[in-house]
Amino acid sequence: MTKKLLLLTTGGTIASVASDDGLRPGESGAELLKTLGTLPFDVTVKDILEMDSSNIQPEEWTLIAQEIYQARNDYDGIVVSHGTDTMAYTASMLTFMLENINLPVVLTGSQVPMNIPLSDAPDNLNLAFTAALDCAPGIYLAFNRKVMRGCRSVKVRTTSFDAFESVNFPLIAQVTSDGFQILQSQPASHGECRLNTTIDTNVSLVKLFPGFDPTLLHAMADNGCHGIVIEAYGLGGMTFIRRNLVAAVGKLIRKGIPVIAASLYERSDLTKYEVGQQALLEGAISAHDMTSECAITKLMWGLGQGMDIAAISKFFNTDVAGEVTL
Repeated sequence: MTKKLLLLTTGGTIASVASDDGLRPGESGAELLKTLGTLPFDVTVKDILEMDSSNIQPEEWTLIAQEIYQARNDYDGIVVSHGTDTMAYTASMLTFMLENINLPVVLTGSQVPMNIPLSDAPDNLNLAFTAALDCAPGIYLAFNRKVMRGCRSVKVRTTSFDAFESVNFPLIAQVTSDGFQILQSQPASHGECRLNTTIDTNVSLVKLFPGFDPTLLHAMADNGCHGIVIEAYGLGGMTFIRRNLVAAVGKLIRKGIPVIAASLYERSDLTKYEVGQQALLEGAISAHDMTSECAITKLMWGLGQGMDIAAISKFFNTDVAGEVTL
């Protein structure tokens, strides 16, 4: 029986064409497929957006999640073509919006438009189709012969074809001279797939640097910020002399505003150094080895469910879909 796939297109570089104002999305999903020639499976195309991913925002996340949810029982897999700049954020948010997803959902895009010679788009789209047929149910990102868990992916290069890395987690699959190889399975989901797109976008992601003024955090809170992720130093260290960020974090926590301490790569561990223990004593919550993209989307989703600080702390110490190693 011929396998059935759905291609949801949202725009991005893969579908871009030249204009007087620079590259902009303009090719349809049917035009993208035409470049690939005859395929050994059935692909239904649905163009749902035509946007540069720099313009993709929570409203678009909701639309994409709804489209996937509505189609989840009619296909063997779903591919979402998407711009690269915010693809990791979309993949992370879909992980939470589509709990217990019952089929493979694979995001992909390209660094060069499909209609340009030697583009990486055909290979990436073919890879995404293969992953959508062969991988276990879950949210994935496929790029440059690598398939990674969506909530572990980060865009680390702006022009190289090897644009994405799987941070703090091994690849799910890859293409080698031996063909498409699945390296590990996604954990089996339990229960029915649930769509929940209620999120709180009044959050902030802050990168700590020497000289950072802690009063800026209070300004965020005073202007409606409900939660903050801080990319701290090393394992999660924060300044506590002169510009006392740790004290500021404590005040925010006591106001009911969760503060998450994240590290750029590898894990955060607030217990190892004094600068981390001080933050931990004030109530800072560790992101463990979550990416910043995942931490901020997980915070948005958790706050959207009405979670208080205690519930957010428990949520960040829970592995929902392989996004964190505990």
